[in-house]
Amino acid sequence: TEKSADIALRALEIDELGLDNVDRRMLKSIIQNYGGAVGLDTLAATIGEEAITLEDVYEPYLMQIGFFSRTPRGRCVTLQAYRHLNLEPADGQQML
Repeated sequence: TEKSADIALRALEIDELGLDNVDRRMLKSIIQNYGGAVGLDTLAATIGEEAITLEDVYEPYLMQIGFFSRTPRGRCVTLQAYRHLNLEPADGQQML
């Protein structure tokens, strides 16, 4: 049932857009530690995940929903990601 699905998703810490804990840690780490842009290897080391896992599993969905992009500056979060996480960009913080 829908109620059972909601309970299961909450228990797995999956939000209404399908983001799990790793997705949110990625986005928050980029925002809070790197001002909005960071390289893949640095991000992976920061959140304790393998770079290849981030690149193959997490990044595609975050890019598909418009929360994340790959740029020459590194991995960047978008204004939509800030809004979803209820965070305000600091002055001078990089984002798309």
